[in-house]
Amino acid sequence: MGFLRTLLIIILVYYALKFLAKWLAPIMFRYAAKKTEKHFKEKFNGFPGPDQNEESRVGDIIIEKRPKKQRKSTNKVGEYIDFEEVE
Repeated sequence: MGFLRTLLIIILVYYALKFLAKWLAPIMFRYAAKKTEKHFKEKFNGFPGPDQNEESRVGDIIIEKRPKKQRKSTNKVGEYIDFEEVE
């Protein structure tokens, strides 16, 4: 009898958690999304976005300088070995 009671409790707890997860998961995801959005707004508050730049007009050409790329190493790493099939 103790085994059946334990098994019934485990099954009831499983279904109760499954039912609660259907109700609580969307609320938790919505809360996490709002916190993440707030965090990004705080971090990028000082940067002008495409809609915030009043000086540029439609049709203006903007040239931005890119950082210099690092040169690749010219040192040889190893030799190329051509293998042949042996039958």
